[in-house]
Formats: sequence, structure tokens, C-alpha cells
Amino acid sequence: MNLLLHTCCAPCASHCILALRDLGHDVTLFYSNANLAPRDEYLRRLESVHLLSDRWKVPLLVDETDHADWLDKAAKGFENAPEKGARCGRCFLYSLGRTRAAMAENGFDGFTTTLSVSPHKHTPTLFEVGRGLDPDRFLAVDFKKNDGFRHSLQLSAELGLYRQKYCGCEFSLRACGL
Repeated sequence: MNLLLHTCCAPCASHCILALRDLGHDVTLFYSNANLAPRDEYLRRLESVHLLSDRWKVPLLVDETDHADWLDKAAKGFENAPEKGARCGRCFLYSLGRTRAAMAENGFDGFTTTLSVSPHKHTPTLFEVGRGLDPDRFLAVDFKKNDGFRHSLQLSAELGLYRQKYCGCEFSLRACGL
């Protein structure tokens, strides 16, 4: 299957690429992260994704980013929601919705997300959102299984990939006390 992989960051993508290839899929990275703030963080993560893409010869599509649109459609009214709460589900819907649209526009067979590799993300919510967008073409893979997160840590250290300290939006930054 020719898959579009919603990519939050290079460290998470590293394990996911290998796992999907092991399952026989062709992978294209899709960097769609309108939630990221500040802008320097967005650019730093994108630079690391480019590095991984170049080293491993994995195609990369970069979505147009509009943080103001994300704030309006995903965060508005949920600014004080806790991490793993309602705002995160809305963020998943925003990002996976853009991934699903890019999948259809670019002729991919299916789509999935790197977000399930994180122990900080609620995988059942991710899968519910993905299946709700396209039950036939969303590939629900729990990448944290088989020590996927630990493997992503190892790979990011070996490759010298930038590893962030928070999920990405200004609200998660605040929640981490950074």
C-alpha cells in the first residue's frame, strides 16, 4: 500500500517508517503541523524531518501551515483543556483531516499517523478520529507496541535528530511548564 504518513516530528517518524516498511508499505511523509508554536519550533522540527527524509530517501510533502486557522478550528474554546483532553482530539481531527485530504489529492492508497508512537497520545482517540475520516483508508497502527517509542528514542539519538520537549502547541508548552 502506498501510504501518506502524517508526521509530527522526525524522531517519531523514524520508527514508524521502519515499521511500515516491514509491513510492506511504501511511505511518504506528510509534515502537517499547524498546531506548532512558536514558529521557530515549527521550523526546527521541519528541518529535522527534511534531514530524515534525505538520509533515508523517503519522499516528503509539506503542508501549508496556518496557525491562526488551527487556533480557530481546533483550539478556540478549549485553550484551558488539559493535555490529552478535548483540545487534543480536535487537533487530531484537524491534522488527520488535512492528511486525509492530501492523501486523496495525491493518489495515495491510505494514510496513518506517527502520533500513536507517543505514550503521551491517547491511541483509541487517534484511531476513532482516523476511522471517522475514512474507515476504508485509515491504517490504524499502534506504533508504540514492541517498544516503538524506545526505538524512536534510539534512532533519533543515532541520527542526531532534534527531539522536542513538548507536544507542540502553546497550550502544551504551558502545561509542561516551559
